Amino acid sequence: MTDSSRRLPAASASPPDSWLVDVASAAARDAGGAPVELLGDYLPLLADAAVSGRRPHRAELDAVGRLGRQAAEQGISAGRVVQLYLSAARRLWQDLPAVVRSRDREAVRAAAAAVLHVIDDAVATLAEGYAVARRDLVRREETLRRDLIDDLLRGDSDLTTLVERAEPFGLDLARVHQVALAAPSRRLPHTDTAISALESVVFNRLGDRDVLVATKDGLLVVLAPAHPAATNRATPTDKPHNDLGQLMHGELNRLRHGRPWRVAVGRAHPGLYGIARSYEEARESLTMAGRLFVDKPVIHAHDLLVYRVLLRDQSAIVDLVGTVLSPLVQARDGAKPLLETLDAYFATGAVATESAKRLHVSVRTVTYRLERIKTLTGYDPAEPEHRFTLQAAVLGAKALNWPAEPLAGAG
Repeated sequence: MTDSSRRLPAASASPPDSWLVDVASAAARDAGGAPVELLGDYLPLLADAAVSGRRPHRAELDAVGRLGRQAAEQGISAGRVVQLYLSAARRLWQDLPAVVRSRDREAVRAAAAAVLHVIDDAVATLAEGYAVARRDLVRREETLRRDLIDDLLRGDSDLTTLVERAEPFGLDLARVHQVALAAPSRRLPHTDTAISALESVVFNRLGDRDVLVATKDGLLVVLAPAHPAATNRATPTDKPHNDLGQLMHGELNRLRHGRPWRVAVGRAHPGLYGIARSYEEARESLTMAGRLFVDKPVIHAHDLLVYRVLLRDQSAIVDLVGTVLSPLVQARDGAKPLLETLDAYFATGAVATESAKRLHVSVRTVTYRLERIKTLTGYDPAEPEHRFTLQAAVLGAKALNWPAEPLAGAG
């Protein structure tokens, strides 16, 4: 049997527009109030297919694809849009026998086949248009998010403009925020997985407002709210499971790529410029932790404040290290073993036995080295008035990576 022989009788005209309007309205209700306009000419296409067996033209399907894109841009879920189209087809088909006025079985079968072809083509085209629009929206949002993050972290943009741009992302720039950075051990092939993982755990713990997750300069960036009482807090009081850095590190370490991760958390500061300040602290903490060979996976800016103070006056700390510690290079094994001994001695509260355990040497070796330091520098580590100068110089040496690197500007 040919296609033409399966068509419905030519005497059966297309159904009246008023009937299609009723079908569209009912379908919109079925789909949770989806806009009727998203159906476009879909119902006339179905009715025409049922009456004449005509397949839609490419231009007509393209129009359906544009409606799919329109639905995505309006923020209507894909499920509701597809439900709208399927419900419209179901309701139209239920009333077709009365409208078409045909009892011929073959005619009904031909009408059903034609309608199903239109449903198949239309819904597929609708979904494709929706998906294209969603991808475009995601790319656009990613660009807007990345640009917003860049401007927030730079801290020199117009406040009024930034407030307007931040609002769609749920950011209240008047609140107290902190910035945390996560550095992978090697460059990630794809950052989408890491961002999704962080978004999931951070949003679950902190909520999806006032939180931004993005990438910058190869680092994962999390901008999150902090309790106002945390502003400029010198020491952390939050429990470990509430700590942003620990939260991020625990989630990132579940991923296949990027391990081991290092996370640095800036202090909490209020306002727009507080975000940029927290970011700079986190960046400095990452750099400083690498320079100081800190083995902790999560670093907090408040733990490294003393190094930031020391390095604020670069020439002064270089002068201090050069004046106080440079005589140590005259030792037989160089300055490094003596510096390590001083560092352990100060870290253990000036207890030689504990220093020996930390250094894995004998107590005799520790006491010998301390005496040697006193002889070479003129500063006695056991004397309180000398101890502060020596400890500041040791901290400065670690920050400057001396003696592995020469002192800048030192003669």
